[in-house]
Amino acid sequence: MNTPVATEAARRRTFAIIAHPDAGKTTLTEKLLLKGGAIQLAGQVRAKGEGRRTRSDWMKIEQERGISVATSVMTFERDGLVFNLLDTPGHEDFSEDTYRTLSAVDAAVMVLDAAKGIESQTRKLFEVCRLRDIPIVTFINKMDREGRDPLDLLDEIEKTLALDVTPAAWPIGAGRDFRGVMDLREPSLRLLREGGDLHIPIAGLDDPALDREIPQHAATLREQVELVQGGFPEFDAEAFLHGTLTPVFFGSALRDFGVGHLLDGLAAMAPPPGRRTADARTVEPSEPKLTGFVFKVQANMDPQHRDRVAFLRICSGRLEKGMRLAQVRTGKQVPVNAPLFFFAKDRQVAEEAWPGDVVGIANHGTLRIGDTLTEGEPINFRGVPSFAPEHLRRPRLEDPMLAKKLKKALEELADEGVVQLFRPLDGSPPIVGVVGLLQVDVLGSRVKAEYGVPVGFENVQWDMLRWVTGEDRAAIERFTRIHRADCAEDHDGELVALFTSDWRRRRAEEEWPMLRFHAVREQHALEGS
Repeated sequence: MNTPVATEAARRRTFAIIAHPDAGKTTLTEKLLLKGGAIQLAGQVRAKGEGRRTRSDWMKIEQERGISVATSVMTFERDGLVFNLLDTPGHEDFSEDTYRTLSAVDAAVMVLDAAKGIESQTRKLFEVCRLRDIPIVTFINKMDREGRDPLDLLDEIEKTLALDVTPAAWPIGAGRDFRGVMDLREPSLRLLREGGDLHIPIAGLDDPALDREIPQHAATLREQVELVQGGFPEFDAEAFLHGTLTPVFFGSALRDFGVGHLLDGLAAMAPPPGRRTADARTVEPSEPKLTGFVFKVQANMDPQHRDRVAFLRICSGRLEKGMRLAQVRTGKQVPVNAPLFFFAKDRQVAEEAWPGDVVGIANHGTLRIGDTLTEGEPINFRGVPSFAPEHLRRPRLEDPMLAKKLKKALEELADEGVVQLFRPLDGSPPIVGVVGLLQVDVLGSRVKAEYGVPVGFENVQWDMLRWVTGEDRAAIERFTRIHRADCAEDHDGELVALFTSDWRRRRAEEEWPMLRFHAVREQHALEGS
């Protein structure tokens, strides 16, 4: 279908970067933006972060602990394609934000440290990609440092992740002796030079250019490449798109090597926006009517203006500045007067946006994570999850006179997804839930910095919770009446049961077989059930 919407959608590549902390994700992001012309000097992503931290006290946690706790969205254009790069927190305590981000992308780049291979957080994030059949491109980073044998790394990917691998390149040397890679797709030599790489087309392994350019490595490279080409499958687009095969690139983000090759690979292999499943039907990106969903809300990005930005992934149609869109959850109209694109350190008002794009919509708490926006059609996109928290705490105020301000702070930060908020049915004070305890530190810091409320947190008697659903409304009411002291409502008014142990949870499932107890809730997926 050759329409403006279909044409623009075909130009988009929307992808996330996933990695274990310290694999080099931030540096790779920086160099990708540099290659795309979104920044002029490497280091500006970090400089932007430093500048932002001086304005926002809660960001000191990022600075002090050397981690990223919020997803960044960056857009850049290269060779006629528009790349939407969604960077994600690497720390496992903020995995819920990463899971939500993965619901908004069409592909992912998995970054591995050449010395460490697959680490725990990498494995977790890969499993989320597998659940969503997200195509994965692998980038083995830090090849200029002492690391493991590349064949061992590929073998680990295959065995640990049950994922077929197809090398898109093969390294020439390693560690201090790293000289570059042979591009197996063209073929060509991409040699490490100060400030990037030297690209030399070759006819194949027999080309004399190998002996001329890399005399000490030519024989070994020929032997290894023949072994690799005979032992690993060729690139299969269908297997890649189904998430069962990953092309593997090698490089050093710090030395700006292999990054352009990775971008070329994303341009050639990563899919444009595809169809999206909603509750009523499947939505095609080429449809003329706009649809999209909110996967992230970020408040106080600029504390001076107390702004609140909802990040909308466009699934179909064309977004124009000044549109009014229907918020399906409430039926209200949402004005989109100044949709924002994000270019590393800069924001820019978007005159228009297309399927695959991510735009920021400034609002005052109207939009929540999981909301669907359309031009009027009452459909809801699925797949923006909430996970049962692993830690429950009760906020403790030092000054009871600040209770009203604390209530507002918790509600707004729950909208944002920083924390989950639960209100016990017996009227006792609210409970917050987090996946990782570092989220509690972030919560406390932000409540104090942004709302002026010093707050502590105390343990509660419950260890876990589950969302409760069932078609037998009478059974739900009976369960709620009997277990009122151990029930609460979440931020959207959905029923949750609180348990003091896993044994109690299993006992409840046995005693109430007509009810279902969920560890994961997709936004709006439980409504009406």
